[in-house]
Amino acid sequence: MQIDYQPLGECHYEGLLTLANFVHGDNYLDHDGLTALHKASVKDGVNVSWVALQGDDVVGFRLTQAAGNWSVDKWCTPSAWGVPIEDVAYFKCNTVSPALQGHGIGSTLLSLSIDKLKQQGSQAGLAHIWLASPGNSAFRYFTRCGGRLVREHPNKWQEHSIHDGYLCPVCGELCHCTAAEMIITF
Repeated sequence: MQIDYQPLGECHYEGLLTLANFVHGDNYLDHDGLTALHKASVKDGVNVSWVALQGDDVVGFRLTQAAGNWSVDKWCTPSAWGVPIEDVAYFKCNTVSPALQGHGIGSTLLSLSIDKLKQQGSQAGLAHIWLASPGNSAFRYFTRCGGRLVREHPNKWQEHSIHDGYLCPVCGELCHCTAAEMIITF
């Protein structure tokens, strides 16, 4: 299996959006949101978001926002991070095509992002992990990669379903899923 890893570029948007909405549910991500996330990935000329390609097809991606390029909100507990807010990046999303999961693609994408985050001067990355992933695989994966649970947040994506039309693959129109706020320090 030949997988090519590249920093996220505009040429990857269509394939990334198709994969994101297939795996996470309709309206999980749109072009404008992806454009904003991509812009937030770049700091000091270093891009921390990555895609995995098989031929021309996007089969995985890691969207990461550089430290200082994302907003701490009510779903965050900075007092429990052990790292200053200004040194924490945000791992928005890691997605791998279901047919290719379990082959190390997600871990490789995370490692590539962490390497670039270190170049930017980040000391940690925060994520909100979907606890309803099949077999709770997202939590297990992030824990194996060094993630530490900070706090659980019920109904994390409910506002997204109400205001943006997000259709959760587990709950449907009104998402009740819980997020695990997790941090990895480097």
